[in-house]
Amino acid sequence: MTAIHIKYPALTLKAGPRAMARIRERGLHAADVGTLPGAAGGPKALGIQGLDLALFGEWLPSAPRERSLIGASVGSWRFASACLPDAAEGIRRLGQLYAEQNFNKGVTMAQISQSSQRMLNDLLDGRDASILANADYRLNIMVVKSQGRLAEDHRGRLGLALGSVIADNLRGRARLSRHFERLIVHDPRLAPPLNALTDFPSRFVALNTGNLRQALLASGSIPMIMEGVRDLPGAGAGTFRDGGLLDYHLDLPYSGDGIVLYPHFTDRVIPGWFDKTLPWRRASVQRLQDVVLIAPSKEYLARLPYGKLPDRNDFKRFMGDAPGRQKYWHAAMDESRRLGDEFLELAANGHLADRLLTL
Repeated sequence: MTAIHIKYPALTLKAGPRAMARIRERGLHAADVGTLPGAAGGPKALGIQGLDLALFGEWLPSAPRERSLIGASVGSWRFASACLPDAAEGIRRLGQLYAEQNFNKGVTMAQISQSSQRMLNDLLDGRDASILANADYRLNIMVVKSQGRLAEDHRGRLGLALGSVIADNLRGRARLSRHFERLIVHDPRLAPPLNALTDFPSRFVALNTGNLRQALLASGSIPMIMEGVRDLPGAGAGTFRDGGLLDYHLDLPYSGDGIVLYPHFTDRVIPGWFDKTLPWRRASVQRLQDVVLIAPSKEYLARLPYGKLPDRNDFKRFMGDAPGRQKYWHAAMDESRRLGDEFLELAANGHLADRLLTL
């Protein structure tokens, strides 16, 4: 990529206290990065495609090492794409396939699940084993097991169950342990990059070619939009859903002595999906000590069509006009090259530390 000189900053960069001190002392180098989180967020992933391409297509390969990629929902799909033999091709292919999806009014949960399954099959294209054999990356997929009536896909019963979840979450995030169990389905070559998980019941499950696709599909299965995945191999019987329900922006206790580099859609880390409308529900500073978060700046977003990244509401906004939505999404993907170019320039010229804000 060639850096594009623009008059406004395309990126906002924030860092936890330990990462801030480290970068101010010696800069940020690709070899420092040991973990990358990927948040849930649906089509927003298309809006930072250029940043993913810069990181996985150029910057990280300049310093090969074992790295953990831990993602929820579309974050796990982004990282699975980056684990394919040609990371840049995989990332571009994911964007193309996602943009090509189209749903008519009255679409059912089953139809959306079937469309997602087809998209996943086209993305992986028989290359499942290559993801688990990647020389540098170790994939971790965040999933939740649904308890009680949350295990059903009947709209009425599931809606009532979600109402109970929302009420419990308002009383306290810890009460979600009544409704969900966290699963981390991970490359067995390396333990997940996390210290002890004490907030919710949690299990580690080995990732293999027999459960990779089901784990990825489950990780993105939003209740009331998609059907849950039944009986995930290696995890036992049950209904498995979107990992972002518990870990929306991956406010997790990261382990290791490296930098946790977080390419993100926004400059805020929201703990769980049900916290989106709760501004007082904030991430833990202690957990984010080593995080460097990279996100589109407000100035960048203001200049995009509709002043925002692509999002799931665009399916309704452009109902009956799939070409219009696809044109908009492709424009956002094309424009996102600015994000990657700016990051590469800052990393190369040593000025990244000057732009860091406190996370």
